[in-house]
Amino acid sequence: MDIATPNDYRAIAAGLAFPSEAFINGRFVAARSGARFTNLNPATAAILGEVAACDEDDVDAAVAAARRAFDAGAWSRAAPEARKDVLLRLAALLREHAVELAVMESLDSGKTITDCLNEVGHEVPNFFQWYGELIDKSFGKVAPTDESALALIVHEPVGVAGLVLPWNFPLLMAAWKLAPALAAGCSVVVKPAEQTPLTVLRLAELAAQAGLPDGVLNVVPGFGETAGQAIGRHRDIDVVSFTGSTEVGALFLKYASESNLKPVGLEMGGKSPFIVLDDAPIDDALVSNAVSAALWNGGQNCSANMRQFVPRARKDEFLDKVLARVAALTVGDPLDPATEMGAMVSADHQRRVLGYIEAGIGEGARVVAGGGALEGHDGYFVKPTVFDDVVHGMTIATEEIFGPVLGVIAFSEPEEALRMASDSVYGLHATVFTRDIDRALHFARRLPCGTVSINRFSEGDIKTPFGGYKRSGSLARDNGTEAIAQYQQTKTIWIGGPEG
Repeated sequence: MDIATPNDYRAIAAGLAFPSEAFINGRFVAARSGARFTNLNPATAAILGEVAACDEDDVDAAVAAARRAFDAGAWSRAAPEARKDVLLRLAALLREHAVELAVMESLDSGKTITDCLNEVGHEVPNFFQWYGELIDKSFGKVAPTDESALALIVHEPVGVAGLVLPWNFPLLMAAWKLAPALAAGCSVVVKPAEQTPLTVLRLAELAAQAGLPDGVLNVVPGFGETAGQAIGRHRDIDVVSFTGSTEVGALFLKYASESNLKPVGLEMGGKSPFIVLDDAPIDDALVSNAVSAALWNGGQNCSANMRQFVPRARKDEFLDKVLARVAALTVGDPLDPATEMGAMVSADHQRRVLGYIEAGIGEGARVVAGGGALEGHDGYFVKPTVFDDVVHGMTIATEEIFGPVLGVIAFSEPEEALRMASDSVYGLHATVFTRDIDRALHFARRLPCGTVSINRFSEGDIKTPFGGYKRSGSLARDNGTEAIAQYQQTKTIWIGGPEG
């Protein structure tokens, strides 16, 4: 079927069977307490179903299954080619079920079907394929010694990994963490965000179909204060990888310090700058990137470039073109392929974003587009909002909004823009537009953040590590070969040698 219309996607949605139970030791099971929580469609506020609300008892069961599987060695000690074959089969199954998963994710998250098809149908399987193909191409080292000794440096899977996911890219963030963890040979316990549990549960089912041994992948839906905290405090989890807010990331460091001192990989918030230098042409490409940098995924993106620094003499030209592009955005039904921006993930998050907009107005910034909830919808929509007269230090220029808000900050000299852009507790991402390669490299080296994109808003791709400086993250990185290091330990094997 040539799928192209909203009715096509609605027909698929009507036929979906939503997963509703935890996935532990290779099968779906109810939460041990019997508790459940309601799962809503953010675009309509309609109930999609109820999902098992896991707590400490369920996490204990999942960790026990993961530990048994790890110690048994069917995955952790399997030949590299065997693990590779399973991940490649999983990638193929994800491509086969891409439309089903994309529709499910759109319903669960409020994301546009276009974005979901790209992420779920293209990026997610590519992650499992890329890390699967990497498994039998990763080598240890032999250290130089005298001829009487042999020193081997090998990498081993760390054990049981706890993976705690955000709601803004449910299946993609699962792939970012699961693919390298499984490639390393770990067993995993995954907690999807309570707002968006569906596609990760379906992924677990497909992984079992691909041949992943029972207990290697376990999914425990639930709330942060119950299932999430239980993962953070569990003494038989060897490493945690978390993506989410800085506040919750700090809790995971606390949990680790109060339990078994497990390492914690963190990818957290951001307040990323978009910097236009005076030699950059304010053309359609730049403006399209500016709007996408701030408003892609409804601004629900940790690397969103909401702070947009523009030369004072060129601000009006920039703003006029941005406003024209924003006015042309289609906001509404996520299952309509023409829609460019969907809903906020929940009523609570919609209120949070609207609160930041009110704070901006109260501190003297001027709304020149949007500025409130989108009328005519039962779901949780916010109009794409543009602020002029934003001043460095305002709340909306300092705190992460995580919504469709773009703020323009004028500067007089490039070094002033660099100083303001760098003056943040966050350090995740930045974009710089300039024709001058020397200026581009100067800004790229001076901006204290994990990714700097030049003349395009981009987070890189699967081959490039992603993570933040300061309160945006830890030394751990997602993506690239660096991601596998989160899930491995380094061992030295020393053979022979003279007596010391």
